[in-house]
Amino acid sequence: MEMMNFKKYKMPDSLGHFGQYGGMFVPETLIPALKELDKVYEESRQDPKFIRTFNGLMKDYVGRPTPLYFAERLTRYFGGAKVYLKREDLCHTGAHKINNSLGQALLAVRMGKKRVIAETGAGQHGVATATAAARFGLECVVYMGEVDMKRQALNVIRMQLLGTEVRPVYAGQKTLKEAVSAAIRDWVSSSRDSHYILGSALGPHPFPKIVRDFQSCIGREAREQILKKEKRLPDLLIACVGGGSNSIGLFHPFLADKRVKMLGVEAGGRGSRIGEHAARFAGGRLGILQGTRSYVLQDKNGQIALTHSVSAGLDYAAVGPEHSYLKDSGRVQYTKVSDKEALAAFKLLSEQEGIIPALESAHAVAGALKIVPKMRKNQLVVINISGRGDKDVEQAAKYLL
Repeated sequence: MEMMNFKKYKMPDSLGHFGQYGGMFVPETLIPALKELDKVYEESRQDPKFIRTFNGLMKDYVGRPTPLYFAERLTRYFGGAKVYLKREDLCHTGAHKINNSLGQALLAVRMGKKRVIAETGAGQHGVATATAAARFGLECVVYMGEVDMKRQALNVIRMQLLGTEVRPVYAGQKTLKEAVSAAIRDWVSSSRDSHYILGSALGPHPFPKIVRDFQSCIGREAREQILKKEKRLPDLLIACVGGGSNSIGLFHPFLADKRVKMLGVEAGGRGSRIGEHAARFAGGRLGILQGTRSYVLQDKNGQIALTHSVSAGLDYAAVGPEHSYLKDSGRVQYTKVSDKEALAAFKLLSEQEGIIPALESAHAVAGALKIVPKMRKNQLVVINISGRGDKDVEQAAKYLL
């Protein structure tokens, strides 16, 4: 497990800042829990026994390394660069979320916690955390907005089968933002015996760092695999960006490689007005939400704006602080695609390659559709298929069939 060896990119600093972004904006009662987590994580990442245990789980339980698959028919359809798919959809539980959930569950066990808490939007992080809790015999509670529970009913059942209590959240927009708030409130009152397994590369320090490091197996594998297959690094990496865990997991091991370009794809929703999308870099500005400073969608009075996406996992008003730093620095480019474009890409990948992607991942494919056909045939592109689409079939069918 080399999840710490990023010598040229030593962010965040000791206080959790990526430039002006990040930090730890939480109630004072949570500061001891966050400091304990940071201390235990820093010890764990240097502990050979912890690393062996984590690597063993990744190999024998999760099924890593996931394949880097040459998408021959999709490449022909695009008519441009050669396209590879990083198959995180083949992970146990069907998405990249299990990488971080298992890692944090190991930290919870190391801290002596008997209970874990999580939030979930699309349900994949909830399922991954429920799976990790079952694996280690931990009590588990997952908070999920009522709207997301309805459109991701299959994942609710999966969590319940795994022995997890799924608590519906009825406040506000009844989606991911409210689920995060509910999970944080629980943690404020239970941090002595509970660990909050935050699902994306956001929230207060040290979560963005921890989640990024556990997810960086995606990029490390992709790097090794493309070098083996093509004897060189890719020209472009593409991934969807909600909170940003799958994308930062792919991007981070390549940040020092200046020739490798990177594209993050946000949810453009159904329109450009506030409340119709979840594209933080297209319509957001500097703000603080749920423990961190980042790009946040807000109204003119600074109130957190409503969001919309056909994809429950991208429907969030803020983005991870490291992405904000990478955007401002120009190292990563960000774009958006609409619900309509993402649904078309969902159908396209299914028909061209026999791979039904998560609606989140379909946004990455839609982003590729805009740029790959303009690239040269001797160039290489890696698209992260962060999750499989079983959970979204019923939702997509309402629009496509």
